[in-house]
Amino acid sequence: MVLGVCSGGQGTGRAGAGSRGRAASGGRRSAPGSGSALEPTTRRYILEHWQAVTEATGQPFKFDGALPDGFVYDTEPACRAIVTARSLAPDCAWTLVGLIQQAFYAEGRDVTQASVLVELAEQAGVPRIEFAALFDHADQHRATQADFTWVQDLGIAGFPTLLAERNGQLALLTNGYQPLSELSPLLGRWLERAACV
Repeated sequence: MVLGVCSGGQGTGRAGAGSRGRAASGGRRSAPGSGSALEPTTRRYILEHWQAVTEATGQPFKFDGALPDGFVYDTEPACRAIVTARSLAPDCAWTLVGLIQQAFYAEGRDVTQASVLVELAEQAGVPRIEFAALFDHADQHRATQADFTWVQDLGIAGFPTLLAERNGQLALLTNGYQPLSELSPLLGRWLERAACV
């Protein structure tokens, strides 16, 4: 799960002109080392949620064979991939987020596997050898856990979430999906106010 943090200031990013965006990982879906496969009722719940997301957003999902028996739904490796990309090639982190989501939701690929994440990171523009070497390093595990803790400490439980940051102060722009037509004016107003400060 990903949390977007938009900071007012110099530069450009996905958040818009005059802002920088940072992908932070949150919403851990499995405890470290639990290795517990999805229960059938949990699998049904998740697939129903995915269907609702498709209806609300048009986001494609591969439902046939999704979340197979025995699948351990652990988001930590994908979140760690984003953290690793952020440390090696920050401008590639959002691209990697999109590639991971596409691979998992629309293509049904297992993004808990390091080999899949290395391939996706390379597609995003992160140097393959450096990413592969750093991905399982203890520093990346700690940095990923720090993201989880930060998001939890903020009390955020729904994703996607977009926060705006100015002078060290965070403002919640949206918690949960908002169509761009509703999100854009909120972000625009925040950017206007940030430019006046």
